[in-house]
Amino acid sequence: MIRESLSDKLLKALFYVIITLFSIYCLVPFLAVLASSFTKESEILKYGYTLWPKEFSLEAYKLIFQDDTIYRAYGVTTFVTLVGTLLSMLFTSALAYAISVKSVKYRNGIAFFVYFTMLFHGGLVASYLLISKYLHLKDTIWVLIIPSMMSAWNMFLLRNFFATIDDSLAESAKIDGANDAHILFRIILPVSLPALATIGLFYALGYWNSWFNALLYINDPHKFPLQYLIQRIMNNLDFVSQLSADVNIPNFIPPTLTVRLATTIVTIGPIVLLYPFLQKYFVKGLMVGAVKG
Repeated sequence: MIRESLSDKLLKALFYVIITLFSIYCLVPFLAVLASSFTKESEILKYGYTLWPKEFSLEAYKLIFQDDTIYRAYGVTTFVTLVGTLLSMLFTSALAYAISVKSVKYRNGIAFFVYFTMLFHGGLVASYLLISKYLHLKDTIWVLIIPSMMSAWNMFLLRNFFATIDDSLAESAKIDGANDAHILFRIILPVSLPALATIGLFYALGYWNSWFNALLYINDPHKFPLQYLIQRIMNNLDFVSQLSADVNIPNFIPPTLTVRLATTIVTIGPIVLLYPFLQKYFVKGLMVGAVKG
């Protein structure tokens, strides 16, 4: 066993101190947001943001959770995130594996067409006509999933990771009679957990934070996702704030700032819970795409 010298121990202690201070530095803004969301609007305007509420108030959260609309939006967003991430990982893994296998014919041509979509696209009008008129997805829950189901960037990252896996694994399985589907799901994917966890997190964050498709294609309030509903709440508050300023209503302060802070806490809470489960894979997954395929 190699014994550490005094200088090594001091250097390691210094690194721990720096990391601890940096972690606290990153945590302080979040604590300020959390504390200020439980503060009265007048106190924030008077004292600014603090790490402890000057005067405790649930006014912002009562405004957000005043009816069951927010709960429906949570359900929509949760369904879109779970189902969308699952389907995205399925299709992305299948395509990435197909163009990573050297024996697949026209794999370079397929890869070029996918890469082409990263450079050029038909634009918003063409996408709107395709989705609403020809695919008939407007005002359905699937319009929040299908248009975002495949990311060319994530596919190439996963393809590059698959290319680093030894070909002998697939070749030995083929000798034993395994088909491509068996090789992908029973051999390739289990050894690719770091890449899958990282890209799955990218997809999950994308679905959870998505609101633009809802703005374009969703008219039914029962299908509003969380982020779009929060945006509508903030727009209404901005209107009320401007109206109160124009009318000059005495002793009325709309909770614009506190609601913004409360919506931040409401929206980021569940998705943050993914990180502890994926952390053990995430460090390895940071190297996804570092080796050229």
